[in-house]
Amino acid sequence: MAAAAAARRLSPSTGFYTDLAILPIGRTLVDNPTADMRPAFGSPIPVFAKVDADSNGTFVDFYHAIAVLNEVGNKLEHFQRCYLHHSQILKAGPTLQIWAVDGAEAEQGKMSSFAVDFKLEKVNSDFYSAIQEKKSKSLVKETADANGNKETTTTVSKFEEKIEQSSAKMYFHYYGQLLHQQNMMQDYVRTGTYYAAVIENQADFQGRVVVDVGAGSGILSLFAAQAGAKHVYAVEASDMAYYARKLIAGNQPYGQRITVIHGKVEEVELPEKADILISEPMGTLLVNERMLESYIIARDRFLVPKGKMFPSIGRIHMAPFSDEYLYSEIASKALFWHQQSYYGVNLKPVHDSAFQGYFSQPVVDAFDPRLLIAAPVIHTIDFTTAKEEDLFEIDVPLEFQSVVAARVHGLACWFDVLFDGSMAQRWLSTAPGAPTTHWYQLRCVLSQPLYVLAGQPITGRLHLVAHSSQSYTIHLTMSASMWGPGGVRGGVLQTSTAKLDLKEPYYRMSQSPAYAWTQQDQASQYREETIAQQQMQQQVDGMSIQQAGMSLQQAGIPQEVASQVPTQTLVQQQQLAVSSIAQVPQQVPQQLQQYYPQNYWAS
Repeated sequence: MAAAAAARRLSPSTGFYTDLAILPIGRTLVDNPTADMRPAFGSPIPVFAKVDADSNGTFVDFYHAIAVLNEVGNKLEHFQRCYLHHSQILKAGPTLQIWAVDGAEAEQGKMSSFAVDFKLEKVNSDFYSAIQEKKSKSLVKETADANGNKETTTTVSKFEEKIEQSSAKMYFHYYGQLLHQQNMMQDYVRTGTYYAAVIENQADFQGRVVVDVGAGSGILSLFAAQAGAKHVYAVEASDMAYYARKLIAGNQPYGQRITVIHGKVEEVELPEKADILISEPMGTLLVNERMLESYIIARDRFLVPKGKMFPSIGRIHMAPFSDEYLYSEIASKALFWHQQSYYGVNLKPVHDSAFQGYFSQPVVDAFDPRLLIAAPVIHTIDFTTAKEEDLFEIDVPLEFQSVVAARVHGLACWFDVLFDGSMAQRWLSTAPGAPTTHWYQLRCVLSQPLYVLAGQPITGRLHLVAHSSQSYTIHLTMSASMWGPGGVRGGVLQTSTAKLDLKEPYYRMSQSPAYAWTQQDQASQYREETIAQQQMQQQVDGMSIQQAGMSLQQAGIPQEVASQVPTQTLVQQQQLAVSSIAQVPQQVPQQLQQYYPQNYWAS
């Protein structure tokens, strides 16, 4: 009765956790003398635990579960104190934790390693969450002054230092849902390429320790186990870790070699180093969501020297494009704000702001590669050597040569990553014209297009600046340069700039078919488009002012808006819409035809 009453008093609301026991860890030989030593657990020691802090940092006090009720209350016998910054804590199962305390603590007569066994899974989860929260918010940094006196200061975790809490909450909420994991898993280009890269390179995984960074559903961890990994640590910060455990537990015998760790790679501790990292850290434009930084942090924290990374290299491809239809689609959105009598209200004062606002959204969709007017520029990031700070700002100089006369509407971007295995190399590509992935492609559209001729240089700069909402601000500058005899080489004829937020894209996602073009196909399509263009031009040439106005109304533009446009402009706009078709490249330039097969099908 006394012990039960004590347990009731020692509840989490008072800071105490009950129904747990410490299991001392020893080592024992297996049947094969040449095999690794296996841990052996000693007799359980029933304890209570409490998370607290003092001037030296946050700690956990363990007490013998021998409570003697008296008039004062509970009398507890202290068992061991473990400071979190001196401890490595691994959630090894639904009711089990493994603790490893550094040598300094062990020299004071304390246990250097032990397991903590919980009767209830919920108590284990609550206790572990409380520890991780305290650890992330109270990381201790030890410094010394000029006299050699040691001082301790507390800082927030590296992740929380650069990422807004609201952004992180939404991010982990999104990836903690099975429907979003399903969306990624059903991207068969993505999932199939990862599977092929792992299975084709079993020699890299056989008998190795693997860390899956941002494991999600745990699918990549299972691939690594199938390839013969000795053990896989699947690190996942979102609540998807719960589902990953269920999925992995239902896939034996592979699940026996996988441990799911619920936490951020910036904060969790692992009991051993990894021979290989595997991850899917890519976002839109490769760098969106800023998970590449976590991938690099995991490399520095967990990977052995010269260990392998899957993937190991990422490349961002950029090329100018011409797309009258896309430009018109974006520009027309702001027509709503052109109305002067919307229920008696004049909306025009904010029209210009709305116009620029629509062009501040990068467009995510799958586009026809024939819209590209120059060979791409490539920016490479080597994940094996890059520093975390290298991703805070990415500055790429742009230099192209247009292969056709066209109106340049902006910069098209896509990426690919390399799995550099010992037995085979495998590329995962998101290029236009390749099989479509859930990343699609991305286009930055200029509100003021450029006009270029065939052979004319296009220069500029793509500057990405990371922000605390786990994304980037895009600063784009593109210029049409002078060239040829009589011109001042390098001089600028026209410049256009754009500022876009990668966090707020326009998901257009119209899919273009992936196919190869023959010269016969191109010639046939060109003839059809030319005939259609001529027919449309004949209709427009004979169009009256009233017909032009009716055409705009049929297109969904309100009558009061159309009535404010000068009458002659209506016909001119219709004529421009037709004549602009000729500015879109009708065939893939020869240099691009040579480029695409090498890039598209590299995987």
